[in-house]
Amino acid sequence: MTTTAPPFGRALCAMITPFTEEGALDLDGAQELAARLVAQGCDGLVLSGTTGESPTTTDAEKAALVTAVREAVGERASVVAGVGTFDTRHTVELTHSAEKAGADGVLVVSPYYSRPPQDALEAHFREIADASGLPVMLYDIPGRTGTRIEPETMIRLAGHPRIVAVKDCSYDFLGTQKVLNRTELAYYAGCDEHILALYAVGAAGYVSTVANVVPAQLRAILDTFEAGDTPVSARLQQRATPLIEAMMSAGLPGTVTAKALLHALGLPAGPVRAPLRPAGREAADGLLAEYERLVAA
Repeated sequence: MTTTAPPFGRALCAMITPFTEEGALDLDGAQELAARLVAQGCDGLVLSGTTGESPTTTDAEKAALVTAVREAVGERASVVAGVGTFDTRHTVELTHSAEKAGADGVLVVSPYYSRPPQDALEAHFREIADASGLPVMLYDIPGRTGTRIEPETMIRLAGHPRIVAVKDCSYDFLGTQKVLNRTELAYYAGCDEHILALYAVGAAGYVSTVANVVPAQLRAILDTFEAGDTPVSARLQQRATPLIEAMMSAGLPGTVTAKALLHALGLPAGPVRAPLRPAGREAADGLLAEYERLVAA
């Protein structure tokens, strides 16, 4: 059971990667967005995750993004770099690069598509954790990768001194509690609808895509729970549900919906890179309506 302070803070944003209208990396925009997110309650920023369009950014762009965001937020927030790929060797290289660029930790997703068995999956994570001095957050999202990090595998991996956290998108609440009960791993809700539920049973906090647009409103869910006002915390989670559904469960990837909203709000975002496509006008208008309802509540 987790008893120590969360290694990367409690309220983490899975930050989008801003691009210019021509599709190039927008480092000025990334710095502006990062500073805004931290000012509005984010303890940490996770860069180059799926929300950050990591499959379509180069290794050099990933490193430059870490350097720029580190410069923008200083020590006011943790910076976690997404390094996970389906290639162990490449993931190790990205880990070294993230460490040199100034990251505080790395996010490592299960190798996707190849679907390694659990012993190979465990060896993959151990090799990455051995490759640098950075703490590691495992990312369990079998709906995207095709491979679950089984609870027993997670429990064994928790014995590694640098494997310290999990971004949990497993949709297995019982399995998550089993790991929480038997390890010191810091669990972060990776699905925004689970922020309060997971936090209430001992999670460290969340890594949220929706936090790109409403960082303060999501942070308030944790803060009111910590203050002992569970009914208010529950109402705040419930109020966020329509926006969470619109952004994460209405048929468009979270990257697309987050960028559509940020664009509507005049904040750095830019286009998405192919094969993703931007949200249409109807979808963008619906997202903005849900955003306005939430911030007005």
